Amino acid sequence: MRHIDYYFTVLSPWAYLAGTRLEEIAGKHGVNVTYKPMDIMAIFERTGGVKPAERHASRMEYRMQELLRWSKELEIDLNPNPAFWPTNPAPASYAIIAAQKAGGGDLGALVHGLMRACWAEEKDIAQDDVIGDQLEAHGFSRGLTMSGLMEGADTYAANTDAAVKAGVFGSPFYITEDDARFWGQDRLHLLDAHLGAR
Repeated sequence: MRHIDYYFTVLSPWAYLAGTRLEEIAGKHGVNVTYKPMDIMAIFERTGGVKPAERHASRMEYRMQELLRWSKELEIDLNPNPAFWPTNPAPASYAIIAAQKAGGGDLGALVHGLMRACWAEEKDIAQDDVIGDQLEAHGFSRGLTMSGLMEGADTYAANTDAAVKAGVFGSPFYITEDDARFWGQDRLHLLDAHLGAR
């Protein structure tokens, strides 16, 4: 089956602004998606990126303008300075990994719901109750916040290693089975076109 590896961090406002367009594109073309939450700070360190806190002020000012522009363009609510950012991305990432393994719910909606909780609802997505609410809302067991923590940690690390090997350097990042790579929510229309041309 045709396939997309979706590398992302739950802390990324750009992944949040992607909304559910990836899922819509995948459904349109009959493509399977594997969700691969990763450690974005490790990705920056290993691929020559710069952590947000270490970027020049001009870059961060431009980032802020772009976030507001894209939020308006896409009609997606976004607080560019959320109350709980940055937070620890690991608990939410582990829950996504556990949910993907468990199946039975809407994984794409879960991923978007967690990011929306951070970027539009002023919630701390490192907290078990916030994660549990999102799991339950999208058809998964709240118990996934606690089960499979060791496996989640191992998979999270493996996803990060795989991302570096695959050429990933930011979030969101989409890679097709023919190694076509697309970085950023503003490249989703190009991913759509690529899948449609094959």
